[in-house]
Amino acid sequence: MSFFLLYIILGAVAGLLAGLLGIGGGLVIVPMLTFAFTAQGFPHDYILHLALGTSLASILFTSISSVRAHNGRKAVMWPAVFKITPGILIGTFLGAWFASMMSTSFLKGFFGFFLYYVAIQMLLGIKPRPARELPPAFGMFGAGSVIGIFSSLVGIGGGTLSVPFLTWCNTAMHRAIGTSSAIGFPIALSGTFGYIVNGLNIDILPSFTIGFVHLVSLAGIVMASVLTAPLGAWLAHSLPVERLKKIFAILLFIVGTRMIWSVFQ
Repeated sequence: MSFFLLYIILGAVAGLLAGLLGIGGGLVIVPMLTFAFTAQGFPHDYILHLALGTSLASILFTSISSVRAHNGRKAVMWPAVFKITPGILIGTFLGAWFASMMSTSFLKGFFGFFLYYVAIQMLLGIKPRPARELPPAFGMFGAGSVIGIFSSLVGIGGGTLSVPFLTWCNTAMHRAIGTSSAIGFPIALSGTFGYIVNGLNIDILPSFTIGFVHLVSLAGIVMASVLTAPLGAWLAHSLPVERLKKIFAILLFIVGTRMIWSVFQ
């Protein structure tokens, strides 16, 4: 019961951040699930796989709630979403397949350094210059494939990659965030399917799992996140988001360091 309460709190925070900062809640969900699964004595070899798969499954729900809120403000560019989705679906599934063959230690290190990358971007306010327009279908397919692969490896909805890409393509920030929330759904759909398929034949996974998706933690996260994601989207239009991102960046440095340090323990 204490862990289920933790999952509810985790979901509330993740949903809020997904709507507020335009980032995948997985940046919070994956490390917290990693620590929780370790404390529960889950098989060490598959802790990160379970955290990544469960994180992507939760984004199936948070993305729907978040995109509805952004779409209500006319902030979702649906033509761009439809063009990038085929690449997203293929890239995310391939990323899940690749992750299933990697060790927990490798995935911890990869995720930790990814948190450093995100934190540096947030702390320094690094943004690509809007140098071009959105590419044609083939270019969107390629961009979607890359975003999907990396999103699957770190269990996020792709916001930390798709928002800079859309900004680079001369998209206003509020529309980039809104469109990114819509892109998160195909990422979550394909990634969840990939982690389920690649974990079905693992016999030592804990109870209440389907492949690499832990259903109990998923339920707790979803219960809270679907309520707080619209609140985050609403706050994004009224709070100093850039200042909040810098504070969040410091937290990411701490969590990333903890993840990397655990590899050597």
